[in-house]
Amino acid sequence: VQGMSFIAAVLILNLDTADAFIAFANLLNKPCQMAFFRVDHSLMLTYFAAFEVFFEENLPKLFAHFKKNNLTPDIYLIDWIFTLYSKSLPLDLACRVWDVFCRDGEEFLFRTALGVLRLYQDVLTAMDFIHMAQFLTRLPDLIPPEQLFQHIAAVHMTSRNRKLTQIFTG
Repeated sequence: VQGMSFIAAVLILNLDTADAFIAFANLLNKPCQMAFFRVDHSLMLTYFAAFEVFFEENLPKLFAHFKKNNLTPDIYLIDWIFTLYSKSLPLDLACRVWDVFCRDGEEFLFRTALGVLRLYQDVLTAMDFIHMAQFLTRLPDLIPPEQLFQHIAAVHMTSRNRKLTQIFTG
């Protein structure tokens, strides 16, 4: 499935073949990855809806701009989730995201997405649909790691006293 090669490449760069295969199987055997790799549309839509709750709360101005321009999360988020950011972020930064994802779980993938949007919100609010979509599907090559992680840390993943998994499950 699209994106798997990016995950496999990062693993092979860091592990021997057998360990890379085991890690690959374990990474894909998580609920979020299963939903996306199986292309379970209803489950993916549920993830997108939960993501948008936090998007609207964390970045209301940018969220409104995306809505006005009909830019939906599937345009950029699918690629980020499919590849666990290994395609969209520089390798060292993607590996840092993976470290925290392995520790904190799938919520961190969505927190990272909001961190990226927060980092570039001023740039994105000045763009139209086409330019936003192009920017988000081809992020800059030089993303300042400390700045990105500061923006990720500033993201609040609680909405009306509910966490992502609680919103996700209804």
